[in-house]
This record gives sequence, C-alpha cells and structure tokens, in this order.
Amino acid sequence: MQPVKNGLKSLKGHFLIAMPSLIDPNFYQTVTCICEHTPEGALGLIINRIFPDLKSDSVFEELGLTLPGPEKSRSIHLGGPVHKGQVFVLHGPPFEWEGFHQVAPSLGLSNSKDILEALALGKGPAAHMIALGCAGWGPGQLESEIMANAWLTCPLKETIIFNTPIEKRWQAAAKSMGIDLGLLSDAVGHA
Repeated sequence: MQPVKNGLKSLKGHFLIAMPSLIDPNFYQTVTCICEHTPEGALGLIINRIFPDLKSDSVFEELGLTLPGPEKSRSIHLGGPVHKGQVFVLHGPPFEWEGFHQVAPSLGLSNSKDILEALALGKGPAAHMIALGCAGWGPGQLESEIMANAWLTCPLKETIIFNTPIEKRWQAAAKSMGIDLGLLSDAVGHA
C-alpha cells in the first residue's frame, strides 16, 4: 500500500465493508471496491447493489449499442451516490481501454466508450461489472469514517466481485477476514 497522509496507507485495491451500525441509506450493508485513494480523496464502486428494474440492454441502447444475447439481461450496479449518470466498468483483463485505471494487478476500472463498444461486440473483458455512479470521499473524509468505526477494510477479492451472488457479497467480504457480521455489536469504542 502507498502512503496517503500522516502515515495512513492507501486503500486502493481494498474493500470497504459497511459495519452493521452504518445506517446511511447510501451505504447500509454495502461492500465498496476502492479504485483510488490519495490525499485528495477516494473513489470506489459499490459491488452489492443493483438497480432492480434496469438491465444492461437499456443502458447500451441509450448509447446506441446493441448487446449480444446473454449480456442483455445483465444487472446494472448502483455504483454509488455520485455521478449517477456515468457508466463505470470494473473488469479483469484485457486492460487496453482509453479510460483504463489500474485498481489491482488483475483488476481495472474503465469508463470510456471503447470498452462499452467491445462489450457490445462480445469482445470485452470476460469478467466485468457495469455500474452507474460511484462513491466518493473528499480529503480525509474516508479516514475519519474508518476511525469512527463505520467501515471494515480488507484486500479485495475478485471472486467476491465476479463470482459471489450479489446478495451474499457483504457477508462474504467480511468472512474473507474471518468476521461474522451477525456477531458484531453496534456499540462503538476506542481503546
């Protein structure tokens, strides 16, 4: 991890797992993949929320693109409460897209039209998640929330992003740390 500020480490390539006591409706029981974290702030995508009535074919039609058969019914994730009209693709290789940003050695974030066109042709990354919107934090905001026990953090696991059912990702991310969220107290304390 790279230093961010005052000895704190960057959480790029990590999950933020909402504590059971986090009641903000934007982040209640969410898992967020942190795609960038610098002294200027952080950006991530929520990986366990979808738009219930929105499928990928509607988003691609809006962009003038047609998806191949099985891709038409892919769920669209609610990536977060910021930039809700922007499309983000969290994906595995290949990484040759114009708007590509490396998140982890085998995970990237792209939001350029070329990746969407490749997906429409069935030539994009096999492992991918499409989201509208993202989550963002200003300078020091995420660090303050972590210090207030709003979040657990752990290195991301691509199997949770791409292979775990959406409704099980919150528990699975915590279990990857050996934590059962059902056993956590809502009380906050500091030693």
